[in-house]
Amino acid sequence: MKLGVIFPQQEIGADPGGLREYFLAVEELGYDYIGVYDHILGADTANRPNWNGIYDKHDMFHEAFVLLAYGAALTTRIQLCTSIMVLGQRQTALVAKQAAAIDILSNGRMRLGIGVGWNAVEYEALCQDFSNRGQRLEEQIDVLRALWTQNPCTYEGRWHQIHEASINPLPVQQPIPIWIGGRADRVLRRTARLADGWLTQSHQLDDAPEAIARIRTYAQEAGRDPNTIGIEARIGSRRNTPALSTGPDIWRTEALAWRDLGATHLSFNAMRSGLQGPTQHIQAIRAFKESMPAGL
Repeated sequence: MKLGVIFPQQEIGADPGGLREYFLAVEELGYDYIGVYDHILGADTANRPNWNGIYDKHDMFHEAFVLLAYGAALTTRIQLCTSIMVLGQRQTALVAKQAAAIDILSNGRMRLGIGVGWNAVEYEALCQDFSNRGQRLEEQIDVLRALWTQNPCTYEGRWHQIHEASINPLPVQQPIPIWIGGRADRVLRRTARLADGWLTQSHQLDDAPEAIARIRTYAQEAGRDPNTIGIEARIGSRRNTPALSTGPDIWRTEALAWRDLGATHLSFNAMRSGLQGPTQHIQAIRAFKESMPAGL
């Protein structure tokens, strides 16, 4: 099982030196990958009395592709992942170009985690339709893979038309792996049919066996080998339960439980644990890595 970390978007700060320090620490500590959350805009909730979103204008988010490109220049080994990118609010051809660029700059270390998102404010500002984002995402996956592997590319879809055009240069990976995040049944079905892996987007073990079983069943129904679909679990901050309040014993227990459920990847998320700045977050990911059983 591969071990990774979730980049602490909200608390890392904006100092380039601190960002560099964190990326280098992730690689030096022996982690396999780093995942980056994606949000472009934060809503002002002053005139939104019924707002129930997770984030708002006060939460810091570095732009995911730019951040990963920076990480590609700093590191040599770790995989660089969006965990997740809200694909439906972005232009598909531009995403293909940007992801390909990171894959080239990192010598084939890009993994694109995608999802439909929840923040209609972002969709509105980016001139994209929030209501059909799930349907469009399925077509977007087809377009991305076509653009990454075909030169020239011709595609005729409901929302995309490409006529003998291509990105250049193409990515190192043919194609870049696409993982889907989410817990709804329609997401599990979409993952089983179309994705290279599933991002659980959850730290809860309780309902994981049933969700994983459904993905495997749906994959078989789609004519796919379920064992070819990766599963990325998470350990860390839950709502009202910061990661550091659980501690190494629980981390080890949960890591072994996820392994036994068939998880291929395990991410540690220390956001919302009361930590500030790169130094404290590096201490947290060091403690987690040192707590993991040998041979996990």
